[in-house]
Amino acid sequence: MLTINLKGKKAFIAGVGDDQGYGWAIAKELAEAGATILIGTWTPMMKIFTMALESGKFDESRKLSNGSLMEIAKVYPLDAAFDTPEDVPADVLENKRYKDAGGYTISEVAKSVANDYGKIDILIHSLANGSEVQKELLDTSRKGYLGAISASAYSFVSLIKHFGPHMPAGSSALSLTYLAGERVVPGYGGGMSSAKAALDSDTQVLAWEAGRRFGIRVNTISAGPLRSRAARAIGFIERMIEYSKMNAPLKKELEAAEIGATAAFLVSPLASAVTGTIVYVDNGLHAMGVAMDSPTLTQ
Repeated sequence: MLTINLKGKKAFIAGVGDDQGYGWAIAKELAEAGATILIGTWTPMMKIFTMALESGKFDESRKLSNGSLMEIAKVYPLDAAFDTPEDVPADVLENKRYKDAGGYTISEVAKSVANDYGKIDILIHSLANGSEVQKELLDTSRKGYLGAISASAYSFVSLIKHFGPHMPAGSSALSLTYLAGERVVPGYGGGMSSAKAALDSDTQVLAWEAGRRFGIRVNTISAGPLRSRAARAIGFIERMIEYSKMNAPLKKELEAAEIGATAAFLVSPLASAVTGTIVYVDNGLHAMGVAMDSPTLTQ
């Protein structure tokens, strides 16, 4: 019987801000397999997240299959829009939500994790942000477009660049992408579709470069729609979930744990030869060429 065993492995999951999204689900499945969990949460959310965690608000969703609670070894403030302290503009430095945080750029977090835990074996990129996501691409500003690319795609490049030297050969990096990087999804705007397309392409290039430079594997999961806080910001997640149920080969709602389980496999030794790959976990929706609930097909 094959089992996923991550005991003794340390995982850093970037982009967890609550217990609803795919980042949390991945953390939980990695914990089930025995990994030590380290989390990077967006700096302005740090206080809210840690207070909720300490107050027991997440206890129900922290429950593992053996009845224990998922342990989070440490939570780090992280703003993946900045690579070094020199990149942080003055207005952000003086912002009350940043002022007392310190050490939240990608390079600083990588150094802090290395100082605290030495090498890490698993790097998860669960980061996506587009300030103009509800705008059509033609109406997206240059600033909004570049911001989406920076936070949602380049951040993966930067994470691997700075964490890679602290990851032993055989380690794994994994990101989350979306079908909008390959197909038109009206309403998923603000440059976010472009960011996902960049992430898809970067996964292949990074697999080559990071594989040769650090000996680590790089993959991405193309996940179907989930009713998370981040997804609700898009504005039509309920319709996307219903569309998937009506048109995907598997007529069911996707569960976050299904993404987590796939992630656990991809970062485990069981996938030791898998790199540079997009793995679709979307009930098969990516395979479809037409909408089966279209009036033109049902008349």
